Amino acid sequence: MSANYWESTQRRHWLFTKDQLSTLRQKLDDDNADLVRMFPLPQPRLLSIYFNQQLVRLAKRLSIRQQAMATAQVYLKRFYIKVPIRSTNPYLVITTAVYLACKIEEAPQHIRLIVTEARQLWQEYIGLDTSKIGECEFYLISEMSSQLIIHQPYRSLTSLRAELLLVDEDVQLARSIINDSFISDLPLTCAPHIIALVSILLALVLRPSSTAPGQPGAGSSAAAGLAAAQAALSQAARGGGHGLPDPPSGPDSKEKQHEARISRVQHFAAWLAESNVDIAAMVDATQEMISLYEIYELFNEKLTREQINRFVKARGLDK
Repeated sequence: MSANYWESTQRRHWLFTKDQLSTLRQKLDDDNADLVRMFPLPQPRLLSIYFNQQLVRLAKRLSIRQQAMATAQVYLKRFYIKVPIRSTNPYLVITTAVYLACKIEEAPQHIRLIVTEARQLWQEYIGLDTSKIGECEFYLISEMSSQLIIHQPYRSLTSLRAELLLVDEDVQLARSIINDSFISDLPLTCAPHIIALVSILLALVLRPSSTAPGQPGAGSSAAAGLAAAQAALSQAARGGGHGLPDPPSGPDSKEKQHEARISRVQHFAAWLAESNVDIAAMVDATQEMISLYEIYELFNEKLTREQINRFVKARGLDK
């Protein structure tokens, strides 16, 4: 195991540009053109939303901690840039990714318990034969070249909390945004500390009452914070946080809370200006997160489920 992200297999073998990811996915589609035409699927981010929902459902039944869930989500992303979705049973892959991630994160779950709980959720697609999980586990490990250690953004968030003067509300919202980042391509395109810093920034600039992702208005609510986030990053790139709005003054408690939050944004921008952090990468990651929240408006769970179930049944992948 590499304790250093910069020397890890994650950085050396599983970090891609957007163009590289697009090329990998297009090649999978081109190599399986007949299946793609026969079984249309939503765009990758909409599929990721659905897969995330299913993984979370299983994880909650098993009381799996967030670190293992995040690792399982990265495994899914890695696997599906190597293997065409339409040649697999996604419910089996999700189950196996959770099983494998729990072992790697030193919180193992018994294989029979995993199968029993997965079958409760997807009875038509998961059998009682545990050997299927074993076979799929070998498949996942092989496609990931046995490179299973995942460096997560949560450690960076924890280590930066005091330095960036974050309060409990900031940390809670930033952690939630990190959770959301695993639905996007950021785990394949960004270093973990970049994801953590973007999550902190968005936690500071988004309104505390922002609508949760997946709820009506989530896109417009999240997009409202983009200008403030970009202003903070632009100011950091220019060398400080003094160009941001001055905090309002007044006795009202809400104004005081707003004043404190603006002060933390200014401190964050000043800290970035003095750091060696890649601001351009943060800008790209911020836009990726905002676009993710916007695309929730297009997600149709019922349609996505029907499209997936159709090819699984038609191709006998549920056997």
